[in-house]
Amino acid sequence: MALYLIGDVQGCDAALQDLLDTLDYSPSRDTLYVLGDLVNRGPDSAGVLRRLMGYSNAAQCLLGNHDLNLLAVAQGLRKPHRKDTLDAVLGAEDRHAMLHWLRHQKMAMLLNRGGVPLLMVHAGVLPTWSADQTMALAHEVETALQGGHAAEFLKSMYGNTPSQWSESLTGMDRLRVIVNALTRLRFCTAEGAMEFDSKGRCRGAPQGYMPWFEVPNRQTAQISVAFGHWSTLGWLDRHDVLSLDTGCVWGGSLSALRFNLQDQTQELIQVQCAVSQHHGEH
Repeated sequence: MALYLIGDVQGCDAALQDLLDTLDYSPSRDTLYVLGDLVNRGPDSAGVLRRLMGYSNAAQCLLGNHDLNLLAVAQGLRKPHRKDTLDAVLGAEDRHAMLHWLRHQKMAMLLNRGGVPLLMVHAGVLPTWSADQTMALAHEVETALQGGHAAEFLKSMYGNTPSQWSESLTGMDRLRVIVNALTRLRFCTAEGAMEFDSKGRCRGAPQGYMPWFEVPNRQTAQISVAFGHWSTLGWLDRHDVLSLDTGCVWGGSLSALRFNLQDQTQELIQVQCAVSQHHGEH
């Protein structure tokens, strides 16, 4: 039995199949944890969704910013970006099944890995949030996304403000900060004010900002946090953070981190992606 953490797939179903073949993955034995951005920019988002749906509980998936974008576009609440590759999903006979499944995926997951907590998010965690608080706040968004007012939520979730978390936030302002942190965060200040324009490497942080995982005394520093979203950061293996977006859709590779629960070892496995998109938002 093995657990696999997989970085951003972004519609690259052929690369995902290649990776799973390389892993000798068996849904009856193993579990996938896919860290969000399942769809978009790659050539076969529908194939990715159908594959992961077919694995049932053997594939546990997070929602990333591109996945939320698909849900908003499907509701007619957001115009497709000119580089989006979502038409096959939107025009499919099983469109409603795919969108229903996607809407019921998680915003964060917490796993006990051999006695060591592992928090999984798509993008980042604000410095004042503990693992338990992150899970509770993620659940608030999941409830809004799965409830009867999901369209209202999807329509109002876009925007860069408020840029900082406060316990006093309510309504859509509260949910928007949570969504932005979990699906868009790269850089923030020591106080947790987020910045969304910079997409480069750590050394490219704007003045006064730093990578969210470099904030001193952040509440999740004593556990491991796994995330994707940051293709220009690439593979990062530290005791406290695991970065797994290695830019498959941008001409890089698709990565899986295998945890063997029997001997507590881990191994990085990568396959090259045949797709090469050189433009657009990473």
